[in-house]
Amino acid sequence: MREIVLDTETTGLEPSEGHRLVEIGCVELINHVSTGRNFHVYINPQREVEAEAAAVHGLTTEFLSDKPVFAEVVNDFRAFIGDDKLVIHNATFDMRFLNHELTMHGFPTMPSDRAIDTLAMVRQRFPGAPASLDALCRRFGIDNSGRTLHGALLDAQLLAEVYLELQGGRQPGLILADNVLGGTSAGGGLAMAPIRKGERREPRVFTPTPEELEAHSAMVGKLKNPIWEKLRSSSAAE
Repeated sequence: MREIVLDTETTGLEPSEGHRLVEIGCVELINHVSTGRNFHVYINPQREVEAEAAAVHGLTTEFLSDKPVFAEVVNDFRAFIGDDKLVIHNATFDMRFLNHELTMHGFPTMPSDRAIDTLAMVRQRFPGAPASLDALCRRFGIDNSGRTLHGALLDAQLLAEVYLELQGGRQPGLILADNVLGGTSAGGGLAMAPIRKGERREPRVFTPTPEELEAHSAMVGKLKNPIWEKLRSSSAAE
């Protein structure tokens, strides 16, 4: 089962007001586990980045001025995500921006039910508890010490670990391996432990010795109303 954990950064809060994407980060999962395959790109939004947004993600208008525009990265982005489910924290926000960009460039939009919203999952599972990505990292013991600013790829990588915990965590029977279903992970992935196949052996017969038979008969003789005697009497009566 392939899923894509996705996060974006933007110039502001509302695409209908002319705000644009400035960063996309994606992490590929197979059976909820990262394969190490990522997609990451900075995007020239062709407009100013609001100061409030830059304070969150650190991406300034000057830094983005020489980056590719969305039209130059959209094909690679669509090829990476394919038709697979998207795992997004607060999916409504990211999907609104992504669909706005896709529409602007003549591509079909993505339906809302394509996204798995981890924010909704957390609110249902832990009602009333803090649901930010930082709060979830603390809850599940995930190291987010490198997250001084928001960043699409880093946040997607952290969300991939949170999503695994929301699915029940690392299950018994899984071991560290260099690749998962053909996808290599830089830090090692999880894979099922190999089943060792041995030669089939014929069952061995252990014949009791006379002493063992005698000891067994003596033990059985001490039992009161054994169940097999009741079954034997019942069968005889029938």
